[in-house]
Amino acid sequence: MALLKARESVMVRFRPMLRAHGLTEQQWRVLRAMSAAGRSLRPMEMAHMTFISMPSLSRLLKTLEMRALLQRVRLADDLRGCEFSLTPAGHTMVQEIAPCSEATYTQIEDLVGQTEVEQLYRVLEQVVQRLGEPSGMDLE
Repeated sequence: MALLKARESVMVRFRPMLRAHGLTEQQWRVLRAMSAAGRSLRPMEMAHMTFISMPSLSRLLKTLEMRALLQRVRLADDLRGCEFSLTPAGHTMVQEIAPCSEATYTQIEDLVGQTEVEQLYRVLEQVVQRLGEPSGMDLE
């Protein structure tokens, strides 16, 4: 419960900015991951990068595709497979939100303290190392 409460304390600072752009937290997570990857991604890769289950991710991808923020490309070597890439509108959306997102992270760091944030990241990484990475089956 403590982790969920802390997550909520952080996310409440991001939601107004995301709402202003018509995005959910999960949609932003997908766009941010796509931008960070800098290349087309298969859905399974996205699921692992964003920690979103495949059923939820499938719905998100359809929505982002309908909004013309992502583009689906069928794979020539795997007719059932596909990859997604950011569209120009998707890139623009990320470029608009990223500075606000970074400012929010800076605000959080100012309130919590840089040393404490760095310590939190170290402790969270230790938790993951000791408990193990979540598998695809463990996601949401």
